[in-house]
Amino acid sequence: MEQKTYKGKVVSAFTLRNSNGMEAVLTNFGGRLVSLRVPDHQGRLTDVVMGFDRLDDYFPERHLSDFGAVIGRYANRLAGGRITVDGVRYQLPQNNGPNCLHGGPEGWQYAVFDVLSITDNSLRLALTSPDGDNGFPGEVRAEVTYTLGDDQSLRIDYSAVSDRPTVINMTNHSYFNLGGTDRLLATVHNHHLQIDADSYLPVDEAMIPFGRFDPVADTPMDLRSMRRVGEGLNSDFPQIVQARGYDHCWVLNPQGDLSRCAAKVSCPDTGIAMELFTTEPGVQVYTGNFLDGVQGKRGMAYDRQTAICLETQQFPDSPNHDWPQSTGRLTPEKPYKSTTIFKYSFLK
Repeated sequence: MEQKTYKGKVVSAFTLRNSNGMEAVLTNFGGRLVSLRVPDHQGRLTDVVMGFDRLDDYFPERHLSDFGAVIGRYANRLAGGRITVDGVRYQLPQNNGPNCLHGGPEGWQYAVFDVLSITDNSLRLALTSPDGDNGFPGEVRAEVTYTLGDDQSLRIDYSAVSDRPTVINMTNHSYFNLGGTDRLLATVHNHHLQIDADSYLPVDEAMIPFGRFDPVADTPMDLRSMRRVGEGLNSDFPQIVQARGYDHCWVLNPQGDLSRCAAKVSCPDTGIAMELFTTEPGVQVYTGNFLDGVQGKRGMAYDRQTAICLETQQFPDSPNHDWPQSTGRLTPEKPYKSTTIFKYSFLK
């Protein structure tokens, strides 16, 4: 990919490699993961994330997309586009029906990050979000570091500091298809998914959590053992029908234990398996329910349910709920830190 310029800032692509040949391409535009090539069961390097061939295809003038992006200030939905911080109510942009989604229409996925450092296997990026950015209070200085490990892992470390109380919820919005995005793209119905969670957050028609944790037992939301994704997507469970697929947050049992696998996805066609580890309390699973044929890499059409996103995060709409394990609050006295690891292997 050639270098580009966006609003007077240089946008570049950076390639990371580990000692086993695994390769990640990233860009400082939106802090995005552009491609991730891992070996399949035949030893072929397979790109497992969706995106575009050209850097400027990620610019909002060409495509409004979250492919591979760092999301901020607040990932997922905030009800009515409103938050209250220390008794003061703030009105945010409403870019998803009545809600504020992924930080607003000019969220961090469309910002050019500063490059702090680059090595053979790591990239460190930074962004300063001014007070009032998309309506959010306080100046926030955020960093994200991608590290490609020799254990076939992609580690993402997030951090942020603020000069006053505000809210924060950073995640990565990669669209995965372990069948490979460099070949004929099939739906993720034949993928298998497991989530270490006994409950999830049901949502209303505006996709906002009711505020309760519902048990997954005896529902298609029960992914405590490996389950074919298509079984759930083709069910008549009201929450799945309403969302046109999975678009829900699971309450993870590991609750911040980075040594414990929180979720796992596998594809029998390529033999690629991906484990998820995170310090976050929840993971939003989204199955590309609103992909509408956008032309992606090699001109391939990205159709509905051809991807699965695992967005580790604070619970959706946390600032508007009383959840002790998930507040989404950031203060000068308590900086934000979060880590997510995607680790790749073969099916046994």
